[in-house]
Amino acid sequence: MNFLARTRTPVLRAISVRMYAGEPGSGAGKGGGGGGAIREAGGTFGKMEAAREDEYFYKKQKEQLSNLKGHLDKEISFHQEQIKRHEDAIRRHKEQMSTINSDK
Repeated sequence: MNFLARTRTPVLRAISVRMYAGEPGSGAGKGGGGGGAIREAGGTFGKMEAAREDEYFYKKQKEQLSNLKGHLDKEISFHQEQIKRHEDAIRRHKEQMSTINSDK
């Protein structure tokens, strides 16, 4: 029996076991990485660690959305101020044109 035939079967079994472990904290991560000793061990500690990780990313995403909303509010205010300035400039130019036309 050659080397490839001997090693193929155990590797396929290990992969299929990991692919079907779908509960968070029950083993290795989705990306194929270990995810750390606690998560690899599974059990209650693995589930707690998975819950903490999910909570961290949820809070991080919430913070990023809040920062984005604040930034967009600032941009909106800036553009509204620019619109106001441009409208004032248009009004001044129209007044200048009307005075030039009335002088003729």
